[in-house]
Amino acid sequence: MTPPITLDRLRADGEAMSVALSREFYESGAGLKSDAVLQPIYAKYPHVLGDDALALVREAFARAPEGSEAQRGARLLLDWQVDGLVSRELAAMDEREIAWESQAMVALPDGSRVPYQQTAIDIANAADRRQRLLLDRARAALVAKELAPMRRERFERELALTDRLGIARGYIETFVALSGVDLRALAAQCERFLSDTQAMWDDTLKEIVRRKLGISVAEATRADALALMRAPEFDAHFPGAALEDAARRNMREMGIDAAAGGHVRFDTGERAGKRSRAFCAPVRIPEEVYLVMRPHGGQTDYTTFMHELGHALHFGNMRAEYPFEYRWLGDNSVTESYAMLFDHLMQNAGWLLRYTEMDKRTLPAFQRQAGFEELQFLRRYCAKLLYELELHGGTHAWSALPDLYVRTLSDATGFRYDAADAFVDVDPRFYAARYLRAWQLQAVIADALVEKFDEDWYRNPRAGPWIVEQLYAEGQRELAHELAERVAGQPLSFDPLARAAGSLLAAG
Repeated sequence: MTPPITLDRLRADGEAMSVALSREFYESGAGLKSDAVLQPIYAKYPHVLGDDALALVREAFARAPEGSEAQRGARLLLDWQVDGLVSRELAAMDEREIAWESQAMVALPDGSRVPYQQTAIDIANAADRRQRLLLDRARAALVAKELAPMRRERFERELALTDRLGIARGYIETFVALSGVDLRALAAQCERFLSDTQAMWDDTLKEIVRRKLGISVAEATRADALALMRAPEFDAHFPGAALEDAARRNMREMGIDAAAGGHVRFDTGERAGKRSRAFCAPVRIPEEVYLVMRPHGGQTDYTTFMHELGHALHFGNMRAEYPFEYRWLGDNSVTESYAMLFDHLMQNAGWLLRYTEMDKRTLPAFQRQAGFEELQFLRRYCAKLLYELELHGGTHAWSALPDLYVRTLSDATGFRYDAADAFVDVDPRFYAARYLRAWQLQAVIADALVEKFDEDWYRNPRAGPWIVEQLYAEGQRELAHELAERVAGQPLSFDPLARAAGSLLAAG
């Protein structure tokens, strides 16, 4: 006889299912296997994502006192149930997409073929602009023909499945109700940020595109943006062989174990089939966490490694006794803020001079490059959120979205985007909002660290234990704005980010 579903059983079996799914995503993303087999895992735990489980969690959420810890936990479980139910229904499509990405080959006019997973790296590294654009056009043609239709179909089904659950009216309102994130208020902040930084961005973009590429802004494409972010002229200051040792030394001086007592494992070598985009894979939290990176070269690898290290240390240092929902679920703006706290050290003059081979003569030019990258990424993600609200809002025909994507992203960044990416350059479940709130939160945390441990907090042996105990250990129990209030008594805002970008740009 099947035992009745309870919250305790749901937590235990939900964690077992999450471990199995995470291991599949890790092994396929790391190139250890060619595809992810998801459907048998969902089939093994039918009671975890079903009508009874959903009803149980909805009742727990409805009965919990307003503002209570019980309500907090129940909201996280309800959000997970909705996401999991939809993901289970879409598992076959996800398997198909993962297999496609690991096997697809981009055909070039000269008859050569490049693995799709390699194209982003090759585009960023291509010094010859003609070669860069040729590769990007071939990539876009393949995406438009094969990947974009898969992604569009998935979005159509995801919206329909979410509506069918009846949590709230529409996909956007369902996300807001379950996440605790006010998307429209954040979108309004994005619009103000784009307006407030427009003049600064116009001046910066024109100068850098002309100086580095020898073209006008009107000619610049997203492929050119990837090349500009790569900035190979600084490679000598960021030797790949020294990267992990430098990061470990930084953590040691800050009082943090870079391996979190053996919980964090590093997978940073080249491997066929490995995703070009780095990721952190928490397979068992906190006991088994993987940092996965495929080297691009130069400063990009340092920024990426520090970012993923922030994630890995967060997952590897969570309180093991915390319930499933506080370790596995929650506002991902929190873990993204910890990742950004570390990757933003690449903008810190003292950190650069101490842990890389940067010299004082080159530093101002590098800081200006960092300001350019920061502003570009912030404006890009603001535009992504605005576009994704339209994509999920149901007010546009699907056929009209590619033009809207091109217009929204191109206007915000100044780089011409390709319509082929309208359904591919979209992160699941408004993850752009998580990134944007993370940018805001890391600025608050950085200010708090400076106040508590001085400007060089990154090498203060008292700072690391505070980060572990006050931030990492708490998992994702709090929402980003709640954490900002707890550690610094500040709201989330783009204002400090705009000021910091302006200071970096003025440095060069």
